[in-house]
Amino acid sequence: MTLGESMHWRRWLAGGPALVKRMVLSARAELAATGALLVLAISVLSFIEIADDVQEGDTRRIDRAILLMFRTAGDPETPLGGRWVREAVGDITALGGWTVLTLFVVLLVGFLVSLRRWREAALLAAAAIGGTVLGQTLKGIFGRERPEESLRLVEAIHTSFPSGHAMMSAVIYLTFGVLMARFANRTRVKIFGMIMGVVLTLMVGVSRVYLGVHWPSDVLAGWCVGAAWAMFCWLVVWAAERWWRADVEHAPQG
Repeated sequence: MTLGESMHWRRWLAGGPALVKRMVLSARAELAATGALLVLAISVLSFIEIADDVQEGDTRRIDRAILLMFRTAGDPETPLGGRWVREAVGDITALGGWTVLTLFVVLLVGFLVSLRRWREAALLAAAAIGGTVLGQTLKGIFGRERPEESLRLVEAIHTSFPSGHAMMSAVIYLTFGVLMARFANRTRVKIFGMIMGVVLTLMVGVSRVYLGVHWPSDVLAGWCVGAAWAMFCWLVVWAAERWWRADVEHAPQG
């Protein structure tokens, strides 16, 4: 082996760990994007199926049966668990309400801007604004009536399908989980962030059925649309970052 070849291999070996690290990170990014695309596709297809069943009236019986599971047998106006459970569920459902979510988004966007994380701030703001417009548009298109007033434990306005609370909690909390995973260096922190987003989303959705202001199919549809929109927004940012990075790397030097 010549001296030049020996120096070439030494430089390659010295840079080997960094190259391997970049390859691993790139593979992880591709895997995350593939997972997000899969969630997006499944959510859209599931929403289409649910919407079709709702319009044909196929969910009516199971919707009512599931809602009544949260009520005392023989007395559909009395919820299970007593007054304290009802109050706790009311607090949980507020986590998916317009006031709490707006305050949460404003504070988090402000925090991201203070850290100069412009793309993350834009992602959260766009997800929130776009999700709100999308949800209201879908409600106007389907115009489904809510459960009868005798089953409602709280006041509710607007139409029922899809559930706005379920949808927006999925949009905001899942996006927050993704952002938390981007900030964290440890895998267990990333996993915790995603699990927290999913758990909050599920809790809000179930609370809407318990309170009798949404049919279960409304909530399922809201989760599907919310998850699809959150993944779509993330994929747009991911693709933009890769395009920008590739543009910088191929820019002429000098």
